[in-house]
Amino acid sequence: MARNRVKIGSLTRQIQERFDSKLAIGESKYKAKKDGTAKNKIYSWQTYKSYMKQANEFTRYCKEKHQCRTLDECRTYVDEWLKNGINRGLSPYTQKLNACSLAKLYGCSSRDFGVKTDVRHRANIIRSRGEKVRDKHFSEEKNKELVEFCKSTGLRREELKCLTGDKLIHEDGAYKILVNSGSKGGRPRKAPVIGNVELVVNLMRNAGNNKVFEKVKSGADIHSYRSYYATSLYKSLARPIGSIPYDKVNKGTGRAYQSEVYVCRADLKGVKYDKIAMLEVSKALGHNRISVIAEHYLRA
Repeated sequence: MARNRVKIGSLTRQIQERFDSKLAIGESKYKAKKDGTAKNKIYSWQTYKSYMKQANEFTRYCKEKHQCRTLDECRTYVDEWLKNGINRGLSPYTQKLNACSLAKLYGCSSRDFGVKTDVRHRANIIRSRGEKVRDKHFSEEKNKELVEFCKSTGLRREELKCLTGDKLIHEDGAYKILVNSGSKGGRPRKAPVIGNVELVVNLMRNAGNNKVFEKVKSGADIHSYRSYYATSLYKSLARPIGSIPYDKVNKGTGRAYQSEVYVCRADLKGVKYDKIAMLEVSKALGHNRISVIAEHYLRA
């Protein structure tokens, strides 16, 4: 009698099935963090695609070099793969993406791996810095309305694609955009409209219940516009650092310090920001941590 065998499937299929089981598209990451269930879930398609790509490169390596057939067999070579990436000169951000994708694949933390990725520094970030190939195919002059809209609202690409004109609200004497579709992690927010308010209001009202932008061109540097928005909003809200009180005392040194001042480190050492203003900017952009704003958006 033939022995019953369980069909395993290709490594790619195994990865897909494992990541599919973690998909939580449309669910609130904010709520999941509060109840402690966020760690093992994936909340956006972009994250899903990035993790799939990195995990497939890893298992391909394991199959070719170590003849692995299952994800459990591949697990032994995680550290080897991460070390290989460091030796190949991958950027700290790509190293971190590799580690995070495999941590999600195996349901653990990247800190559980034996190889530590290089420290990420703001100075080494290349996204939205300098001219890219795609920039040559996108004219900011011809797409002036889109550019101005982005700089005035700070919306992400997916949020722009889903945005309809009826999401414009007037609250506390100011216009805001209700972002509840296409948002990262499924968390709704109200983004204050700044800058070219008239243009934003006109585009939203003219769209009515329809989409404001039928197409958001891939060449548009949305992250750069979000950075511009973040910096502008921060400057409109921030207090002079010298006016913020020294309200706390360090128990170790006995020195008073400003608990509401964010002090940057590494390559931004010496730069200080108003934490209260940073928090408002963070909420407007759809983030939770002010450190993200300091490292990726604010321009000193």
